Amino acid sequence: MKTTSIIAIAALAVTGAVASAPAMARDEIQIKGSSTVLPYATIVAEAFGENFDYPTPVVQGGGSGAGRKALCEGVGENTIDIANSSSRIKQSDIDNCASNGVDEVMEVRIGYDGIVFASDINGAEFGFTPADWYTALAAKVVVDGKLVDNPNKSWNEVNGDLPEQEILAFIPGTKHGTREVFDEKVLEAGCEATGALEAYTAENGGDEKAAEKACIQLRTDGVSVDVDGDYTETLARLDANKNGIGVFGLSFYENNTDKLRVATMSGITPSTETIAKGEYPVSRPLFFYVKLAHLGVIPGLQEYVDFFVSDDIAGPDGPLAAYGLVSDPELAKTQEMVAEGGTPMGALN
Repeated sequence: MKTTSIIAIAALAVTGAVASAPAMARDEIQIKGSSTVLPYATIVAEAFGENFDYPTPVVQGGGSGAGRKALCEGVGENTIDIANSSSRIKQSDIDNCASNGVDEVMEVRIGYDGIVFASDINGAEFGFTPADWYTALAAKVVVDGKLVDNPNKSWNEVNGDLPEQEILAFIPGTKHGTREVFDEKVLEAGCEATGALEAYTAENGGDEKAAEKACIQLRTDGVSVDVDGDYTETLARLDANKNGIGVFGLSFYENNTDKLRVATMSGITPSTETIAKGEYPVSRPLFFYVKLAHLGVIPGLQEYVDFFVSDDIAGPDGPLAAYGLVSDPELAKTQEMVAEGGTPMGALN
């Protein structure tokens, strides 16, 4: 290792992916995926390049789904080594990997983050529940015991305790892992809390899966806007639309508190402390997935994985925690697993 301080890397202004020219015979690690994991992976990649005699890994965004798809395209120098993901891999991804000869994938959990709901720093103060978000954005809501097209135009129509402000929400597009968590922990939870899940289940002849799918169908009248870019695009949308509410990762919010006012969810303010204690209801684990066939082939790949999950990097006093990651309480188990060369994933239940 070189002697450059690891902690000094935490002071870097993380604004995008690590760039590097491609090599004919590839000797740098290639990573793609989640925009939420991107800044953490960028910090680690920069630190790895400074502290080891390997090239700085190439880190790109594009979304969790896009990263997992790229990982599963095959084995070889023309395919990526690692997919970053803010939601857990799906069985369909594992099946896609297997069909393309990617038989062994290692799952590495790096810590926890939260999904937060924030608006312009000078705007009104909000305190939400999942039911509020469902009632604001769902295609259909329950009125007088029946499912009807969503008529709500302002937040105080959703909940009389909320400000009288037009509903305008900028949410992650469907390729983002953050959207999967938003659908599950906010829309589906809100659907159940409002009685809409029960109504959809009855409407679908008791088919709960069909009812859950219906719960995440959103209105199409411009009130709910998908953002396919990263959180910087969401922030730009809010800057141009002062009455909007955006969905962000906790770490992005904590690095933009001069621009954003965060809302509570179910009475809890999002923070690393409330997530670590399990109090904040909209938190999620963050992952990256490693193509095991590339270990021992791509120079430095094993060392990068070990380095990423080390106490110095992913521990509670490391630079990732300083940036906003909630350290995994079971980090030691992950360290042991990756040090032994990794455990291939099996089928998901």
